[in-house]
Amino acid sequence: MKSNEALKLVGGLSKPSKMPGWAYGIPAAECKTGKKLQNVEGSTCYGCYATKGCYVFPVVQAAQYRRLNSIKHPQWVRAMTALLLSKKSKFFRWHDSGDVQDLKHLAKIFKVCRLTPDVQHWMPTREAWVKPYLKRAPANLVIRFSMPMVDQEAAASWPHTSTVVTDSQNRTCPAPEQDNSCKDCRACWDPNVKNVAYGKH
Repeated sequence: MKSNEALKLVGGLSKPSKMPGWAYGIPAAECKTGKKLQNVEGSTCYGCYATKGCYVFPVVQAAQYRRLNSIKHPQWVRAMTALLLSKKSKFFRWHDSGDVQDLKHLAKIFKVCRLTPDVQHWMPTREAWVKPYLKRAPANLVIRFSMPMVDQEAAASWPHTSTVVTDSQNRTCPAPEQDNSCKDCRACWDPNVKNVAYGKH
């Protein structure tokens, strides 16, 4: 599949300025768990960044819903694989907005990761149902369970997690000290890093 055909089918990728590679975003309004947490004060989804700013522009929302609807297309795995290979990026983030929708969606993500073995993938999620399927995940995919509440301890039962903290001394993400950019840090993608602690913003 040609990259222009793949781009049209999947609805495009996103390129967060702080990250070293490309990303893929779908509507935050369609998160299964996150949608509920958005109304819970003190949760990590309360005041979600993906529900304001540039994310609410009509053109952005339209693109995100095109991506969401494309997941059911029978050629989605093939198209996503072709698109990622065309970018020649070594790092990819699943869902800079939104979250995995269901088991079929997760299985397709696994397939894309297996077909792009030279790419290190990272997928944050608040969907606890994913946990039993971690053993099926490809080696080049790090799935981090995002703790639902601010200042909540990382769940020991998950191999990889992320937390949001109010005390900067407990933060491990270096982005705030380096122009809100990952720069040389790859902790989120690193399977040897159990937890990444982000500062509340």
